[in-house]
Amino acid sequence: MSQQTVLVVDDERDIRELLTITLGRMDLLVDAVGTVTEARRALAERHYDLCFTDMRLPDGTGHEIVELISAEHPDTPVAMITAYGNVDAAVGALKAGAFDFVSKPVDIQMLRRLVRTALRLAEERKSGHTAAKPDGNERLIGDSPAMQQVRATIGKLARNQAPVYIAGESGVGKELVARLIHEQGPRASGPFVPVNCGAIPSELMESEFFGHRKGSFTGAMGDKEGLFQAAHGGTLFLDEVAELPLHMQVKLLRAIQEKAVRPIGAREEVPVDVRILSATHKNLAALVEQGMFRQDLFYRINVIELRVPPLRERRGDVPLLAAFVLRQLAAKSGGTPGQLLPAAQHALEAYDFPGNVRELENILERAMAMCDGDQIDVGDLMLPQRTPRAHAEPVAPAEAATAAAAPAPLATATAHGGLDDYISNLERTAIIKALEESRYNKTAAAKKLGITFRALRYKLKKLGID
Repeated sequence: MSQQTVLVVDDERDIRELLTITLGRMDLLVDAVGTVTEARRALAERHYDLCFTDMRLPDGTGHEIVELISAEHPDTPVAMITAYGNVDAAVGALKAGAFDFVSKPVDIQMLRRLVRTALRLAEERKSGHTAAKPDGNERLIGDSPAMQQVRATIGKLARNQAPVYIAGESGVGKELVARLIHEQGPRASGPFVPVNCGAIPSELMESEFFGHRKGSFTGAMGDKEGLFQAAHGGTLFLDEVAELPLHMQVKLLRAIQEKAVRPIGAREEVPVDVRILSATHKNLAALVEQGMFRQDLFYRINVIELRVPPLRERRGDVPLLAAFVLRQLAAKSGGTPGQLLPAAQHALEAYDFPGNVRELENILERAMAMCDGDQIDVGDLMLPQRTPRAHAEPVAPAEAATAAAAPAPLATATAHGGLDDYISNLERTAIIKALEESRYNKTAAAKKLGITFRALRYKLKKLGID
């Protein structure tokens, strides 16, 4: 195997020498130049497996080199060398197509990790493996133009380390998209750590994200690794990132910028190498305008935005998704896949799915439990009726309120399975209603029900809803 090559572009001799020595010890062949002109000449004469370029150069900028490599040498990852704490420059480099960035003064250990990740990426690009990983986009069901675009974008995003913000309503599959970006990139062998930011109590957030040292607070019986350390070498997926309180947004921003965290009770920071993917069903830009989300953090995590379309915008994908879900349910139960009768399929295609794919899964799981054999009819779907009946008898407001509030007669309910079943059915109805009204956002549904997220998760499992 031939020796891998690196191009270093920096007008500071000390930086060139530091990188040349460090990379040389990694058995890499290094060419170091000081201007854009010399870099253009070097790139024209030789293929490089990796490039480092400074932002400001005597005859131009690092952006010119990033754009040149992206256009003419797309298989070569390029990392930008930026001034310490220059977030705007780092974000600009990533948007221009840079693989990652390195801050001055250069951290040697961080540099080595970045180089190893970049060279794995270069090898995958040359071999074409990034486009053909097994069990990848096959899980992202749908032939609609919108989903074809999402799959193509995932393939592109997997090739760099830029933070990605995944926008979309609850239930569209944002976590699946994040997993696919991770699995198709050079970090696939590292951990994928998803975290629901709305499910962590505010007082425990710092410990959960950054870890703590033994004795750092009451109850800290030993050292604990945080989520950043758990995701080291891989990807940290921040779901419902809009739920982070402002004090944690500040700490998260610092961790992302400095690529290091300080566990509670620790004297020194711990370097971490993670790629950040984030998502929320909320309008993050609107929250920034309202002062509820920090603008600097928004720009840092939203280097590239990927929108996942709701199911109502791709109704043609419903039959494919339904067939996939029914096969999964059959595999889980050991039975044969359910079959949608034509009327049931038409009803699903006409339904708006406020809870998106997650709601479709719940509807079909319930239908399989209600149907006779494996044939699913319209009635088995039990789709919510969102419009009043055209010929309904008028009801006095007082009578309507009484009827809505009154549960089924207890004698009738207990005759069909006892008090426990009766109470479980009441809970099930209330939970499903809250999920539908909150578009299947579990954090919002828990608030609506007046219970904790953990309590809701327990009840969903107990009642077999999710």
